[in-house]
Amino acid sequence: MADSVETEETSQLIASDKVEGTAVYNRQGERLGTISNFMVNKYTGEAEYAVLQFGGLFGLGSDHYPLPWEILSYDTDKGGYVVNIDKDQLADAPRYRHDDTPEYNDEYGKTVYGYYGMSYPLL
Repeated sequence: MADSVETEETSQLIASDKVEGTAVYNRQGERLGTISNFMVNKYTGEAEYAVLQFGGLFGLGSDHYPLPWEILSYDTDKGGYVVNIDKDQLADAPRYRHDDTPEYNDEYGKTVYGYYGMSYPLL
């Protein structure tokens, strides 16, 4: 019988259930929150958003902030993602409550990506 291969994480890939709950830090090293989930384009298979859960107490009353996937970089020393945004920038960022998920359509995508100074990727 062959040795079992780790299927949850390799040097290049990570299983979706391991991404959820991963910490997100800003460049100053402040912990902003965790990845609640991520949104994958059905047609290209590419992740378009990482949804940051931020604020509240123990996850209660927290908001969800869709972040363009491209603004995250994985930091192996931190064991989490780093973004070049701070808490003040999140104050005006597109967000929603857990029970009020928006429709992730092109119009919403343009709003989110535009907020972070990026062009929304069209199919």
